[in-house]
Amino acid sequence: MTVFANRPRNVVEVLRAAGRDHADRPYLILGDRTVTYAEAAAAAERVAAVLHGRYGVRRGDRVALVGANSVEHALTIWAVVLLGGVVVGLNGWWTGPEMRHGLVLTGPRLLVGDERRLERIERLAGMADAGLPVVTFDELAAEATVSVPDALDRSQSSVRDVDVDENLFACDIGEDEPIAVLFTSGTTGRAKGAVLSHRAVVNFGLDASLRGAVEVVSGDAAPPAGAAVSVLASPLFHISGLGPLLGAAPRSGMTLVLAPPGRWDPAAHLELTRRYGVTQWTGVPTQFLRLLEHPDLDPATLVTLRGIGCGGAPMPPELPRVVAERLPGVRVSSGYGMTETFGVGTAIGGTRLVTHPGAVGVPTPTSELMLRDADGSELTADGDVGEIWLRNPSVFLGYWNDEEATAAVLDADGWYRSGDYGRIVDGMVYLESRLRDLIIRGGENIYPIEIENRLIEHPGIAEAAVIGVPHHQLGQEVLAVLVPHDGSILDPAEVRDWVAATLAAFKVPARIRIVDALPHNASGKVIKRDLEDRFAEDADLPHP
Repeated sequence: MTVFANRPRNVVEVLRAAGRDHADRPYLILGDRTVTYAEAAAAAERVAAVLHGRYGVRRGDRVALVGANSVEHALTIWAVVLLGGVVVGLNGWWTGPEMRHGLVLTGPRLLVGDERRLERIERLAGMADAGLPVVTFDELAAEATVSVPDALDRSQSSVRDVDVDENLFACDIGEDEPIAVLFTSGTTGRAKGAVLSHRAVVNFGLDASLRGAVEVVSGDAAPPAGAAVSVLASPLFHISGLGPLLGAAPRSGMTLVLAPPGRWDPAAHLELTRRYGVTQWTGVPTQFLRLLEHPDLDPATLVTLRGIGCGGAPMPPELPRVVAERLPGVRVSSGYGMTETFGVGTAIGGTRLVTHPGAVGVPTPTSELMLRDADGSELTADGDVGEIWLRNPSVFLGYWNDEEATAAVLDADGWYRSGDYGRIVDGMVYLESRLRDLIIRGGENIYPIEIENRLIEHPGIAEAAVIGVPHHQLGQEVLAVLVPHDGSILDPAEVRDWVAATLAAFKVPARIRIVDALPHNASGKVIKRDLEDRFAEDADLPHP
C-alpha cells in the first residue's frame, strides 16, 4: 500500500505532539469551558492513571463507552488510547437490548457512560449481576482530579491511592494494534464491531492534511487563514466524530466546538458558528439542507466560514448550487468512505464538484479503488458498473469475533469489499447504488431485515417488507409495508411502539402502509423494487 514515510508510530504520539506543538491552542470547547491541547494531554493522563490503578485497564483491554458528546467523554477516549486499550463505542441511540448485544460481543473490562444511557443498560434483566464494573464519565473525571495531581510525577510509585507505573504511557504500541471497535450494521441486520487500528487513525489525519495541501497548491482552495475551527456535532461512536477527535484535529491544531447535548439543532449550530468563529462545517447532507433553509441563516454573520465537508450519505447534486447562492465563497467538498475504511476512500471538492455533479471523486492519496464483477474480475472499461473494492492503510482489521463476516469482505491483500456499486468515467468515481436494501436516513445506515425481523414477531402481522422512500431533508425515510393476519386489525401507532421496544428510534418506521399482499417473484422473494415504485410517488404519504 501507499503509506506516509514519516508518520507517527501510533496515536499516542499524535497526542504527545499536539500537546507540545499546539499547547495553548483551544482543543475542545463546550459552552463556557475551553480545554487546550496541553490541558487535554495532562487530563487524559490523569484519567488513564485511574483507569489503570483503580479498574485494572491494561494494554489490549476493551473499555465500552456510551454517552452524549462531552469533554469528559473525549478525555476518557484519550485515556483508553494512552493505555493501549481499545475503545468500544456503543451507539448512544441504541435501546437496552442493542447495547446488551454490543457488550456481550466485545466483553469489555469496564463500562463508562453518562447517567441516561447507563440507566438504559441497568434496566436489562441480568446485566446488574454480570459483574461488569460501571462508572460515569463525571465520576471518573472527579476521581482523576482528586487522586492524581495536576503534574503527574512518574517518579512516584503511587499517587495517593492510585498506583502509577512509570512506563504506563510508553509509546511502543504497534501500528496494527487495535484502537477502537465501532459498530456497523451488516446484511444480516445484527450490529458488527469493526476493529480499527492505530495505523488507520494516523493515516486518516495525514491523508486529510495532504489533500488539503494539494487543493491549496493547485489553486482550488484558498490558503488557510489561521487554524481551523469546526463544530463537532457527529457522535463520538461514529468515525465522523472519532476521526476529527483523534486524527484530524490533533494533527492540525483544529479547535473542536462540541454541539450541546440532545437532538441536533440548526439554530444552535448557526449560533456556535457565529460565537466561536467556526471556519468549517462537517456533517451529512441532511444537516446542511436544514441549515441552508433555516430562517436564522445570515451570510453576513458567518464571515469566518470557509468550507463545508459532506459525508455519511450521497450528496444531492443541488447542494453545491444552493451553497453558492446562499453562502457565496464557501467551498463544498464531499467523499466516499465507510466505518470499515475509517472514512477514507474518495474525495471531491471545489471546481471538480461543480464540473462533475453526482461524482464522489477520485481515490485519496493513500487509497486504491477498483470495480469488480460478480465473478470477482476487475472491470476496466469506462462506464462499466461493478462492485467497489477499496484498499488503503485505514482499512479495518476485521469484525470483532466474527471470522466469517470478515472473510466475506476482506481479502488477503487488504482489499475491502464495500457491497456498493459504482462506475468510473474519465477517472472520476460515481456511486451507482448502495447495497440493494440499505436505507440511509440522515447519515444513519439502516438494514431493513433487522426491522422486518422485529415486525414479523408481532402477533397481528403475517408478512412485512421495509423500504426506504425519498425524504427532502433526511434523504430517505423508513416505510414498512405490512400484511395483517386474517382477522387482525393493525394500528400503525401500536406497531411503531412494538418496534421501538427493541430498536433505536431512527429504525422505527415513520410511515406504515397496510396491504392485502406483497409482490413476490418466482422464487418467493419480495420484489421491493415494485414497492419502491408504488409508494415513492404515493400522494397519500404523510411528510413528517
